[in-house]
Amino acid sequence: MSQRISEANAKRRFQTVLLSGFAGLAILIACAGLYGLVSYSVKQRTAEIGIRMALGGSQGKVRGMVLRQGVGLVAIGVVIGIGAALAATRLIAGWLYGVSATDPVTFVSLAVLLLSVAVCASLFPAIAAARIDPAAALRCE
Repeated sequence: MSQRISEANAKRRFQTVLLSGFAGLAILIACAGLYGLVSYSVKQRTAEIGIRMALGGSQGKVRGMVLRQGVGLVAIGVVIGIGAALAATRLIAGWLYGVSATDPVTFVSLAVLLLSVAVCASLFPAIAAARIDPAAALRCE
């Protein structure tokens, strides 16, 4: 009997594994895209960051500024995404098994995951921005 049940659920299990793999790939692509966006923004704002550092801005404040920029973009996206997901709950309710369409644990855990990805993707550009030499930054412009 357990073999029959396993065979009956094989298609659904395969779809779930495939969907999970694509979701993981989407998270990696989003992380790479956000990293590229924040890195490019830091590169374009090198002179501004150099001036901030020359006028006494600390490395911590510069890191915080860059992190806020990256995480702020994702926070806006998460709020819009949660609103869209809540609006689409009637459409996806039939596809879900064992969880409600408005499961708060799922919504909160995905929001935390996406914000964590944003922090990780913004961290390296923030560290690079804090290490900008003000004299070299101003000489380039």
